[in-house]
Amino acid sequence: MIDSTKNNKDAADYSPKAALTASEETNESPINLTIPYSCAGMRLDQALAQLLPNWSRSRLQTWITEKRITIHKEAGTPKQKVWGNEQILIRPYLHASETKHKAEAIELDIIFEDEQLIVINKPAGLVVHPGNGNWHGTLLNALLHHAEQLNHIPRAGIVHRLDKETSGLLVVAKTIASQTSLVRQLHDHSVKREYLALVFGEVQADGDVNAPIGRHPTQRTKMAIIEKGKKARTHYKILDEFEGCTLLQCSLETGRTHQIRVHMHTIGHPLVGDPVYSGRPKKINLEISQLLMGFPRQALHAQRLALIHPKTQQPIQWETKLPEDMEALLLTLRQISFQEG
Repeated sequence: MIDSTKNNKDAADYSPKAALTASEETNESPINLTIPYSCAGMRLDQALAQLLPNWSRSRLQTWITEKRITIHKEAGTPKQKVWGNEQILIRPYLHASETKHKAEAIELDIIFEDEQLIVINKPAGLVVHPGNGNWHGTLLNALLHHAEQLNHIPRAGIVHRLDKETSGLLVVAKTIASQTSLVRQLHDHSVKREYLALVFGEVQADGDVNAPIGRHPTQRTKMAIIEKGKKARTHYKILDEFEGCTLLQCSLETGRTHQIRVHMHTIGHPLVGDPVYSGRPKKINLEISQLLMGFPRQALHAQRLALIHPKTQQPIQWETKLPEDMEALLLTLRQISFQEG
């Protein structure tokens, strides 16, 4: 049980909470936790990797070696077994290169904010995290300007991402405790995310795609369905039908990179406007064909987000309207359908 106090609580009441007291020895807040009995028999590094999935196992092993992780105030070892109810203290450390990104005054569309969370309606075109040539002008840079304390949270509190050209809702943690809770919820699939996707072709019925996703074996910038990929499942429901395309509501059980884009492409219904997993309409009305082929980005919007609030432990959810470009596209499709009908 991750706990911000020094009291010994029953490990059966496992509920992630991270300590927020300042540490003079590290550049991060220390984390106190109690090993739950469900981890009995595991190695220390294995148990910590399961309880703190926002940290990589290799990083946790390094901290153990550096004596940054103690069990009952004694330095732990990576192969040490745990049996439940052990009191763990972790003093995280991040290199400055991992935390020192530039704060930039970039406007954010904030849907909700309290002391624990920020929920943002991300516009298409905004990169979430610096990298791959996008070192400035990202959501992370904007967050560091908006809330200074995010300089002390790994990845500025970002726990999940949206592709650059995907719009919609994204949650950010404002404390280590909230980040730990949200990452565990993502790991346990208790975070609910629903998307609106306009796909090529006329989808015949609601359904789901259950196929593992991994890095494409030859095209490293793409993802693909591969046997040794990570488990991935997408449910889809028909919301509206047009000539040559269908509006779907997609919900995720998992959150793999490009998941909806890859899964829809796999079943023969790639997203309209997707430059990577591309498709073309079949022989349809020329006006509709030109409209769909001219849409400048993948027609994908994260419309709904639901989770358990890290502090209140109450369910909470948000919804956002379609952005103007997708709304205009659907309006034009409806007008054409009405004129032809």
